[in-house]
Amino acid sequence: MTLKTDTKIILGFALAVGILLLTAAASFWSIRGLSVQTAKVEHTYQVLQEVESVTAVLKDAQAGTRGYLLTGDTVYLRPYSMATNQLPASLARLQALTSDNSSQQARLDSLRMLVEQEFRILRPLTEIQKSMSQSAMQTLLDTDRQTLRQVRILYNRTKESEMALLAQRSALQDVFEKATPIVVLVSAVLAVLITVWLVMKIMQELADNRRLQNELADINAEVSRRITQIRDLAEQVVQGDYTVKIADAAQDNLGGLAISLNRMTQTLDASFSALEKRNKELDQFAYVASHDLKAPLRGVTTIVKWIEDELAAELSPQMHTYLDQMKGRLSRLEDLINGLLAYARVGRTAQSSENVNINQLVEEIADLVVPPDFTLRVGPGMPTFVTDRLGLQQVFTNLLSNAVKYHHRGAGQLEITCQEVGQHYEFRVQDDGPGIAPEYHQKIFLLFQTLRDRNTAESTGIGLSIVQKIINEHHGTIRVDSAQGQGAGFIFTWPK
Repeated sequence: MTLKTDTKIILGFALAVGILLLTAAASFWSIRGLSVQTAKVEHTYQVLQEVESVTAVLKDAQAGTRGYLLTGDTVYLRPYSMATNQLPASLARLQALTSDNSSQQARLDSLRMLVEQEFRILRPLTEIQKSMSQSAMQTLLDTDRQTLRQVRILYNRTKESEMALLAQRSALQDVFEKATPIVVLVSAVLAVLITVWLVMKIMQELADNRRLQNELADINAEVSRRITQIRDLAEQVVQGDYTVKIADAAQDNLGGLAISLNRMTQTLDASFSALEKRNKELDQFAYVASHDLKAPLRGVTTIVKWIEDELAAELSPQMHTYLDQMKGRLSRLEDLINGLLAYARVGRTAQSSENVNINQLVEEIADLVVPPDFTLRVGPGMPTFVTDRLGLQQVFTNLLSNAVKYHHRGAGQLEITCQEVGQHYEFRVQDDGPGIAPEYHQKIFLLFQTLRDRNTAESTGIGLSIVQKIINEHHGTIRVDSAQGQGAGFIFTWPK
C-alpha cells in the first residue's frame, strides 16, 4: 500500500521525535546519575570533614586543658571554651548528614557519648580545686587519655566506612562522567542524522511532487488542447459545418470521444445532405401544388360557373344546391392548398431582423383583418425591439383573424396586452367570443383540427398550427386561456 506524502512526512516526524525523546531521556538519565553520584561524593567528604573536625576540636580542648594544668594560665582554656560551643553544632550536622546510614548513626551515638564523657572529665580539670589530690587528678587525666583513644578509634572506623562509600561513589561517578559525554554525543549525532534524513525525505517528496505537478500540468495542457478541439468541432457543427473532423488517434477516453464525434459529424453530414435533398423535393412539390394543382382547380371552378351562367334556366333547384356545395368544396380545397404551402414555408425562409414597433405593427394588421364593427384595444407598454417582423406579423394576423372569424356575434371586442417575462415578451390576444372548452385547448393547435364543421369554407384547421410552428421556430411558447362562453385568450412568448 502506497502512503500519501502527508502521511509519510507525519510518520517521519513522529519517528524523529520518538528517537529524539529517547536520546533526550538517555542524556537526562546520564546527567542525572552523574549529578547524584557527585552529590553523594560531596556528601562523603562532608561527613569525613565533620568527623575530623570533631576529633580535632576535642583534641585541642584536651591539649589546652593540660597546658592550663601545667602553667595555670587561663589562655590555654580557650580551645576548651570553643569546643563547648562548636561540638554540639558539629554533632548535629553529623546527625543530619548520616541520617541515611544506620551504622554511621550508631557510631555517631557512641561519639556523642564519648564527647559528653570527655567534657565531664575536662570540666573538673578546668576548675582547679585545692582539695583535689594529685592522685585524683592523675586518674582523671588517665581516663581522659582513654576516652580520646576511643574517640580516635571511632573516628578511624567512621573514616574507613566513609572511605569505602567514597570509593564506591567515586567509581560510579567515574562511570557517569565517561558515559555522559558519550550519551550526549550519540544523542546529538542521532538527532543530526534524523534531521538530515527527514529533510532529505521531505526534499525528495517535494521534488516528486514538483515532478508530478509538471506532469499533471503537461497532461492538463494536452487535455485542454484536445477539449478545445472538441469544443471547436461543436461550434462548427452548431454553425452548420458537418464536414469538420478531429485528428486525435489517442487510445483513451478523449480519443474515443473524438472518434465518436467524427462519426457523428459524418452521420450528420449525410443526414443533412439527405434532408437538403428532401427540402428541395418539398420545394418542387410546393411549386407543383401552387401551379399544377391550383390550375385545374381554377378550371373546375370556371366550368361550374359556366354551367350556372349558361344553363341557369335548365337547372333544377336541387342542381343549384349541388353546384353551390361544389363551389364551397372547391374554395375549401384552394384554402387547404394555400395553408399547406404556408405551413411548409415556415422555418425554411431566411429570417430578416429589423426594428419593430408593436403598436404600429398591430395597427397595420388591424386595418387588414379587423372589421370596423369590432373594437380593438392595445394595452400600454408595447415594446419596440429588433426581431423577425414577418414572423411576428403572421402570428398577430392569424390570431386576430381567428378571433374575428370564429366570433359568435356580428361585432366584438379584442384586446392585446404585453408584459416582460425574463428574456421574453409575453403577449396576450383576448376576445369576447364563444370561448373554447378546456378539453379542446391542445387539439386546436394540431394540423387540420377545427371546432367548426368541415364543410365551412374558411375552417381549414391550419392557421393555429402555423402560429405554433412560427413561435416554436423562435423558441417561444403558446397556450390558450379560455372556457366555454367566456371568450378566449391566446398567450405567447417572443424572445427580446
